[in-house]
Amino acid sequence: MITLRGLLDAVGPSVLSDVSAPGRAPVALGEVVIAEPDGELELGRGDVVLGVNLIDREAALGLLSLCARQSAAALLLKAPAAVDAEVTTAATAAGVALIQVAHQAGWAQVVSLLRAALHSDRLAESVAGLGVAEAADLFHLADAIAGIIDAPVTIEDRSSRVLAYSTQQERDDEARVATIMGRHVPDEVNAHYRRHGVFRKIAQDKRPIYVPAVVEGTRPRLVVPVHAGGDVLGSIWAIVPGPVPAERAVAFAAAADAVALHLLRRRAEADRERLVLTDMVARVLHGKAGAVDAARLLGLSAGPWRVIAVGVRCDDADEAERQRLAVQERLSRFPGSRLRSPAAVIGGVVYGIVDAEPVTAASLRQSEWLHELGKTTGRATQLVAVGGLAASVPELAASRAQADDTLGLLMSGLITNSPAVHDEVWAKVVLRRVALAASTAGTADIGPLRHLVNRDRECRTSYVPTLEAWLEEMGDPKAAAARLHIHPNTLRHRMRRLRDVVELQLDSPDVRSALLLQLMALRYGTKSGARTREDHQA
Repeated sequence: MITLRGLLDAVGPSVLSDVSAPGRAPVALGEVVIAEPDGELELGRGDVVLGVNLIDREAALGLLSLCARQSAAALLLKAPAAVDAEVTTAATAAGVALIQVAHQAGWAQVVSLLRAALHSDRLAESVAGLGVAEAADLFHLADAIAGIIDAPVTIEDRSSRVLAYSTQQERDDEARVATIMGRHVPDEVNAHYRRHGVFRKIAQDKRPIYVPAVVEGTRPRLVVPVHAGGDVLGSIWAIVPGPVPAERAVAFAAAADAVALHLLRRRAEADRERLVLTDMVARVLHGKAGAVDAARLLGLSAGPWRVIAVGVRCDDADEAERQRLAVQERLSRFPGSRLRSPAAVIGGVVYGIVDAEPVTAASLRQSEWLHELGKTTGRATQLVAVGGLAASVPELAASRAQADDTLGLLMSGLITNSPAVHDEVWAKVVLRRVALAASTAGTADIGPLRHLVNRDRECRTSYVPTLEAWLEEMGDPKAAAARLHIHPNTLRHRMRRLRDVVELQLDSPDVRSALLLQLMALRYGTKSGARTREDHQA
């Protein structure tokens, strides 16, 4: 039985630290329960409760009282609620453990780590009673499972990446050889399995799945899904000569718990490493205390560097998360770098710090690696933004801000060419910042411009774009007309009609400057989906 102390040790002090621990005897832990603000909650004895996004003292006290009434084991909060004196005093009095979650830890990662620790403990107990001993690594385990089913075996994650395979080669086929060589199931074979609903069955059921040989060069497979706590962790694949006797299939399926134990531990360790890496990268990119020490640990010994920010546009949240992790892996392998480049997902954006020596601003935009990094995959689109040069660690914060600004232009659609380099779009960044400030101040509602906007909307006229072109071309009717694809006489006629609608003293430099600022606020300040510097720093 894993205790609360054992759970904290398994997750690690970089993620969780106890604030108030009751002196009662250890209790069997229940489930991980997410308590969101204003949500109804039914708890069981020993449950571990997460106060997601709960920072208000009164709300924390109310949730703590509920945990005490329903015998929950622990309440997890982030600061400031986790360290509030009144909350900690109430937790001690209620006999509920109060655990602080590190600020940089995402709640999804915390849930994953907690469930991995709980399920690993339970699986370890069940594996102890199986015929398959807990092997030292997945390759030894694959060999042990191959002995049970008397067939070659591969262990794969939920994305069909090969994690381990048995050394037994009898009854091998072309698909298995290609899978092992590429460490991933070939796309055409995966497409065949998808058409026959294999992956749907893996997600929905724990029973063995028999897959006939339909694709040329393949033999039949027996597949066992690997589940833990409702999550699909992966699957075990065995090449079989045909349908397998029931007793052997049952023994094969029983090995899934041993594989799940390994995969949970691997995932938990990867999550812990990712949290530590994210914290160090965030310190460097935001110039926080300890940035220089974090940079040294990340291998950033000598610049110059550039910060790359990649945003993922996708309607499916799970797919977007998978794409971010894939981009992070590609970003960490920047070509020409002596070391793996530091990369992390922070605030929904993938950031990388890359060696700037192999590239120049002009060559960056043409970089095949950057275009590969931003390659559209399925329903997801990657938008790549590159910050300016940073010659020292303190300058990386400025490069990150420049990458953020550039990504904001891409996300809002104000520029469309990805990858985009700050060195080339800085003028639009300046306009965007000024426009955002002007838009916040409501400058577009001052003076006669709002009357032209209303007239265009109500009468379907084109006064606003005409005025904008005339101002930006400094009153040159031919250049303004060319921009609008109309005849210069048509432009002159529109300008005369425009002055009939509103009174504009266009011979005044102040009026012209004010109008340009207002038009900028309309163009740059009202685009939806933009990410500002403040958004990223929040």
